[in-house]
Amino acid sequence: MANTYSQVHLHFVFTPKHRAALIDPDWEDDLYRYITGIVQKNKHKMLAINGTSDHVHMLIGLQMTQSIAALMQDVKADSSQWINSRGYCDSRFEWQGGYGVFSYSKSAVSNVIRYIQRQKEHHRKVGFLDEYKSILEKFEVDYNEAYIFKAPS
Repeated sequence: MANTYSQVHLHFVFTPKHRAALIDPDWEDDLYRYITGIVQKNKHKMLAINGTSDHVHMLIGLQMTQSIAALMQDVKADSSQWINSRGYCDSRFEWQGGYGVFSYSKSAVSNVIRYIQRQKEHHRKVGFLDEYKSILEKFEVDYNEAYIFKAPS
């Protein structure tokens, strides 16, 4: 669209199904490069990507040509197919249904990038569920404990 201008910075958080610790350090960086390629193919800008064995954080400069849901469908479908085609997991790899997405102003971007880059260090002190709940609370998102990236009972 001509004369349409935007600046949208989105922080995504998503996990393997049942928050299983399936993302192995041996191929984690390759996964992040692959996901970055998906994001860039869709004309968005990857500002940061990192995580741990049980979740991924991304900060993206979103173009207005694709919906958030369509982007995440592409990221999850393509990356899970990529993981499975390489036999990285003993069983079929799937991402958990759903994801968290949070918007940040331009002035906060450098802090969010630093936060994402320091995920492994951060999670030596703070567990994923505590981290995720604190993000939800910071953004005043109502949530149901039963549906927060937990393994089934």
